Amino acid sequence: MTRPRIAILGRFADGTTVTRARGLVTARALADAVWAAGGDPLTFLPIEGSDWSERMAGIDGILMPGGGDLDPSHYATEVTSEEIYGVDAIQDAVDFSLVKWAIDNAVPLLAICRGCQLVNVALGGTLVQHMEDDHRYKVHPVTVSAASELGLTQDIVESSCYHHQEIDQLGRGLEVVATSGDGVIEAVKIPSDAWAFAVQWHPEDTYDSNAQQLAIFERFVAEAASFSSQRQR
Repeated sequence: MTRPRIAILGRFADGTTVTRARGLVTARALADAVWAAGGDPLTFLPIEGSDWSERMAGIDGILMPGGGDLDPSHYATEVTSEEIYGVDAIQDAVDFSLVKWAIDNAVPLLAICRGCQLVNVALGGTLVQHMEDDHRYKVHPVTVSAASELGLTQDIVESSCYHHQEIDQLGRGLEVVATSGDGVIEAVKIPSDAWAFAVQWHPEDTYDSNAQQLAIFERFVAEAASFSSQRQR
């Protein structure tokens, strides 16, 4: 059986241990998690003005990964925190265009960490630029109200987080489906005719030791497979 092809928009890196200069990267754990769930992860170069209908031909699902911060100008009038990092104008522009294309074209979509924040801002929401008690290097329980839709068999899942920002004002049409004990929004359902969710935590961190985290990728890949089958009819 052919593996569903999952597009992961690459992240720009100033340098890596295996390149002599700047790099284009996908987190190894993220690609491994997609493969373990039965998908085939493909990294795409962020290019402004992309014709996504052309570039995403043959793609069955889109995964928006974590990364640096969005430029606050997309959701606020000014920068209020010195903690903002990793801002890249091209990355922001391409991320926004691909997310909007995926929603408009009903392609299965999973957004993680930065991806979750990106979806919120793309739909008119705002972010807290720096949390008073951030969730960097934090593993904690998350309560999920749409467990079955995410492929989970438990309403409370132990989740690995690494973020210093959070959703403030919720974007248009988004539905909160998971929160942490301190009230942070941890997952949202995205308004789309396809399966589309965003999680603030990093399920790839523990997919190989926590079956609930792998189950999120398995549900996503299953939806991508169904999308592929429908497209071929």
